[in-house]
Amino acid sequence: MPNRLRIAAALLFAALCTAAAAADTLVVGSKRFTESYILGEIVRQTLQAAGTPAEHKQGLGNTGILEQALASGAVDIYPEYTGTIVRELLKREGNPSLAELNEWLAPRGLKAAVPLGFNNTYALAMPEALAERLGIRSITDLAKHAKLRLGLSHEFLVRADGWPALQRAYGLPQAAGAGLDHGLAYDAIAAGQVDLIDVYSTDAKIGRGKLRVLQDDRGFFPKYDAVLLMRAGVDVQPLQKLAGRIDEAAMIALNAKVELDGLSFAEVARGFVAGAAGVASAGPGKRQSFAERLFAPDLARLARQHLLLVFGSLLLAMVVGVPLGILAWRRPRLAGVLMGAVGVLQTVPSLALLAFLIVLVGSIGFVPALLALFVYALLPIVRNTHAGLQGVPAGLTLAARALGLTQRQALWTVELPLALPTLWAGVKTAAVINVGTATVAAFIGAGGFGERIVAGLAVNDSGAMLAGALPAALLALAVQWLFDAIERLGWRR
Repeated sequence: MPNRLRIAAALLFAALCTAAAAADTLVVGSKRFTESYILGEIVRQTLQAAGTPAEHKQGLGNTGILEQALASGAVDIYPEYTGTIVRELLKREGNPSLAELNEWLAPRGLKAAVPLGFNNTYALAMPEALAERLGIRSITDLAKHAKLRLGLSHEFLVRADGWPALQRAYGLPQAAGAGLDHGLAYDAIAAGQVDLIDVYSTDAKIGRGKLRVLQDDRGFFPKYDAVLLMRAGVDVQPLQKLAGRIDEAAMIALNAKVELDGLSFAEVARGFVAGAAGVASAGPGKRQSFAERLFAPDLARLARQHLLLVFGSLLLAMVVGVPLGILAWRRPRLAGVLMGAVGVLQTVPSLALLAFLIVLVGSIGFVPALLALFVYALLPIVRNTHAGLQGVPAGLTLAARALGLTQRQALWTVELPLALPTLWAGVKTAAVINVGTATVAAFIGAGGFGERIVAGLAVNDSGAMLAGALPAALLALAVQWLFDAIERLGWRR
């Protein structure tokens, strides 16, 4: 127990030191698609160039997560679009001026500033050849073709300005189907797996994919002028130089640098912030090799974050799970209830659990991710503790009590040592499982190797995804070898 307390104290001290160091740092957020990543990096680098410490929490899922992050102070600023602010955050209609928008945002402690200079509206697109053959030029024309297969993004399927409202406004008969990640939609439509997808008007792949963007002939979609949405206390002066600097053509070119030329978000942002001329016409950059991606400068940081999540959650699960396993063994009538409860927790989908914990904790990042992993580590530890103690011969327990040992003494000196191999197997299983599960923590800004996987998914870059998946897999093997080595050098010696 003293060793566990020392480890817990060290983890707490490290977390407090990290929080203190980051207290004066502006946290920039971004959503999980190419343009948001790039704009987030541009904001971060612009702040740093002006002498303001800043960090970028990338790919934080959808609007709801970013809204919660702003409200809790986990994020200070992120790129957003006026139409999304009006309909998704404020639940209003229309195209207000920036001044009107800020009047509506003020009661929430938020403000919108620094209009970047382009409108990135939602749109529907389909292959040019198919659209020409079916005579489809506008969204209204879709009503005549009920059998078209849709590949709509998850967020578009549930947004106030997304598919349900669009379907009602145009009287469309198509079934929405399952959600499709925006980064994969272009490959799906190119492969003929879907006929119609939702796009952003500044997507670089629209022209490359020979897609026809359908006319919004009833004016359903509001304006989506790109702005920076931030907490009311953020100083916008260092960012004013970005106002009006990015038009549609420039944004398409920046997106193309990532999606078509293979540059990283940081590289593209660096060129823009440095004032590189002719961004729209600049040629392709040098693609990184897989080795360069794998051993990129962020490797140590991601490994540190991943290990802290895995072993921090494992420590919590041991502190809670072992006593629960002992209780289930001591109280057989409670065993079924306890095992059922931890078993049900294990079945909750990771993203749903993260969303629930964000609301419960009131923040994004490390804490809800740690708690989610703790929940997933409970079952094998509780179950194996219970099974290990059940396997201790009753005669040994009786002999210990006959020698004058109390129940507590018998537990610590006889029963737990004999149950330790089975208990340890549960701890090892939990640790290995959590190495893989920890990759989802990147969806809420907790870092780890999942950060590379999520970024790769946003642009459908298998190399980037593999650069995150491979270290995670190797780490899982290393953790298993570590636990095996401890086992060999410990009680089995």
